[in-house]
Amino acid sequence: MNSLLLAVVGVALMIAGYLLYSRFLARRVYRLDASFRTPAHELEDGVDFVPTNKFVLWGHHFTSVAGAAPIVGPAVAVIWGWLPAFLWVTLGTVFFAGMHDLGALWASVRHRGQSIGTLSERYIGKRGSRLFLVVIFLLLLMVNAAFAVVISGLLVSTPTAVVPVVGALVVAVLIGQAIYRLRWNLPVVSVVGVVALYGLILLGDRFPVVLPETVLGLSAEAFWILLLFVYAGVASMLPVWVLLQPRDYINGLQLFIGLGLLYGAVLLFRPEVVAPAINANVPEGTPGLMPLLFVTIACGAISGFHGIVSSGTSSKQLDKETDARFVGYFGAVGEGLLALGAIIATTAGFRTLADWEAVYTAFNEGGVAAFVTGGGAILNAGLGIPTSLSATILATMAVLFAATTMDTGVRLQRFVVQEIGQIVGLKVGTMVATVIVLAVCLGLAFGAGADGSGGMIIWPLFGTTNQILAGLTLSILAVMLMRRRRPVLPIMIPLLFVLFVSVYALLIQLGGFYREGNWLLLIMDVVILVAAVWVIVESAIALQRARTAEPEHDEPVPSER
Repeated sequence: MNSLLLAVVGVALMIAGYLLYSRFLARRVYRLDASFRTPAHELEDGVDFVPTNKFVLWGHHFTSVAGAAPIVGPAVAVIWGWLPAFLWVTLGTVFFAGMHDLGALWASVRHRGQSIGTLSERYIGKRGSRLFLVVIFLLLLMVNAAFAVVISGLLVSTPTAVVPVVGALVVAVLIGQAIYRLRWNLPVVSVVGVVALYGLILLGDRFPVVLPETVLGLSAEAFWILLLFVYAGVASMLPVWVLLQPRDYINGLQLFIGLGLLYGAVLLFRPEVVAPAINANVPEGTPGLMPLLFVTIACGAISGFHGIVSSGTSSKQLDKETDARFVGYFGAVGEGLLALGAIIATTAGFRTLADWEAVYTAFNEGGVAAFVTGGGAILNAGLGIPTSLSATILATMAVLFAATTMDTGVRLQRFVVQEIGQIVGLKVGTMVATVIVLAVCLGLAFGAGADGSGGMIIWPLFGTTNQILAGLTLSILAVMLMRRRRPVLPIMIPLLFVLFVSVYALLIQLGGFYREGNWLLLIMDVVILVAAVWVIVESAIALQRARTAEPEHDEPVPSER
């Protein structure tokens, strides 16, 4: 199999999904209305509720949901062969992820920007909503801890990425000022930002920043983790226009340029895929493809985290409801393209099958390192970019996206802490909630390993929890649509499939954690399993009620109230 054919077919399927299927969803299922007054206008406060240009918001949304997961998941999952990963990424993006992300955005916009966790109380019930918040909190905890460990590992293994990663924050702040204070033309700002960012990449490639083995008594990895959480805490409390929006927008452009370089190199070099289509010789200890493939690749096919972002931040910045199709569905397409690029880089970026097998010696041995190595080789062979610079470009891309997910994750987890405070009758301020979030995330990252490696221990459970949350979000959408007598089949088929493979995976992992004596993951698995099954039962009851209840009409446009 030539990688060019893989790229052409995959890209064509995703673009067709956006042009055709997303239009059907927008018109027939969600019935987006350009005249609806969105929460960004109704509740505008200049901090969280900010009407935003759809291209800028797309950049913020896309980079917040992308992170490292659409690289790590596919880069691990190709151990079963490139074909299962390819099919799940392409078909999952078109029929699962885009529909899910667009739907979560629409549902939140129609309810004054409320989070998907809050909506669960209205559409599933109070008991279900409490457990829903537990699943959301645990998922965000895993996202923040695991991504901090991924980033720190990349900054240590690829020190040439340090300068562009840190410099990108300065560029983002300046872009925010240029857009919102100086009112510069967006295309001009975009060009200046991209040029500055790639200038920093060239600078970083020449001047790597290597930390000593120990800093203030901490290992280099642990020191980076600590700095990352300090940054994420500060960034999560700033108004979105100061750092998050402009940084995510310019990162979105950078990603598409990076993907353009990767796909361009594939077009010119046309490397052969050396990995098998179906790997019949998986290393000993590798779990079965079913159902683990569908939870190992979560982001890049469908991801519950996207629903949290859609309803937690993006819905509060949507200028027009019809922008949700571009922001939500095309945001999922962007992540699908990143996952497809990761599949190509990790299966066609090695010279021989033996070289590939030397990397994939065990389950979880691939990941970001395989993406940077394989992708760098393709860039070098196809475009003549030096190997070191190629690795810097790809490592910077991965780090920036993981960092954007981290600080968005901290902001969202802060919202969840405040919601939990309201439930128990406590008013938790922004600063206190942020400190609580940072404390529990650092506790997980360091509690299971003095070097901060604890954050990666939960990675096997992260994908499963992610898919459980996606299924629960789809159940809310199904109830909403059923109450409105809208087409519900596009939701129900993905809903049933995702919940089946997720609960199946939780049960399989539960046995594995018990045999290994991994009590931390065992306890987390049990909590998630009990909460998920309980919410599934509550959702089934809510769906039955929705079938027989009086039809519910869309709420009136807020300006008409």
